[in-house]
Amino acid sequence: MRKAFLLGPVVALTLAACGSSPRPERSADPAPPPEPLSVVGHASVLEFGPVLLAAKKVPPGTVVTASGGVPNLWNAQDNQLSSGVSGRAASGSAPVTSATADLAGNAGTQTLRMSLEHDDARIVMTVTEGLYRIVARKSAGITGPTDLKGKRIATFANTSAAVFLSDVLRTADLTEDDVTITSLTAPATADALINGEVDAISIWEPESERAVKALGDDVVTFRPQGSYREVYSLNAKAGDLVDPQKRARIVEFLRAVVDGCRAAEEDPAEMQALLAERTGQPLELIAESWHHHHFPCDLPDDLLDVLVAEEQWLAEKDGRAPRTREQLEVLIDGSVLEEVRAKK
Repeated sequence: MRKAFLLGPVVALTLAACGSSPRPERSADPAPPPEPLSVVGHASVLEFGPVLLAAKKVPPGTVVTASGGVPNLWNAQDNQLSSGVSGRAASGSAPVTSATADLAGNAGTQTLRMSLEHDDARIVMTVTEGLYRIVARKSAGITGPTDLKGKRIATFANTSAAVFLSDVLRTADLTEDDVTITSLTAPATADALINGEVDAISIWEPESERAVKALGDDVVTFRPQGSYREVYSLNAKAGDLVDPQKRARIVEFLRAVVDGCRAAEEDPAEMQALLAERTGQPLELIAESWHHHHFPCDLPDDLLDVLVAEEQWLAEKDGRAPRTREQLEVLIDGSVLEEVRAKK
């Protein structure tokens, strides 16, 4: 009986000790991974190549690419282009993809156009420079810029290709009123020249090269010295660039884009294959037109000068006063590139 009596307090003390022991804390659920960085550029252009390669090289699930442009930064409508890159009418239409982008590739003309309503647009890196050229028929009596007077010329209105045409005409003391301009999408522009519907074209690659190959001995091409060049850049929203987490992800991806630009200059085969798959253009055609591009992954010293000239051209088209150099300067954010370089 004595042993049984003593056992009761021992059990009670043991149970009490168990009840007072701290329970292990439940570990917090891990934070879900961030949504992939969304990067867009129109599917038909070669200028997007370094971005495509960069997206392939970064860890899976961190970056997605789609067809689109600067309007995708706000999922905005683009009512000014006379026709969409895909060939459909753009008036009142949504961007090619309906997703809102974190980075968007486009020529400076489109940044300027969209920034009229969205002043938080920021150019953070110029990926590619397009060296446009006029492609024309010798049989139309064209050998150089002065011969364009009175001719039928196709280009894509309100784009960098149309700016280039205007600049070429200027070198010959001509204006757009001295020629007949037809606005067509890039593929339709080349087709119009091949089919004899126009005498010359101003459009980006590889459509220019496609027309060159089709015309054979009847072709003439020219690019006057010092002519306008397309400046194709990645754009972001100012609000995203002050968000520490979003900015860090943008900077990290731009480091990969810099590597892409190096590959574009030194060993472009993999990039050209990616572009052939994306654009549907023959690989040989892409390779043959490659030298009409530079891939700086930089902010050119004359970028603001280019924007000022484009703005004046666009303002005249719109019937408005051009913005000042000071107003345009805020569209360029060089601090992001500085950070990219600091981490390299």
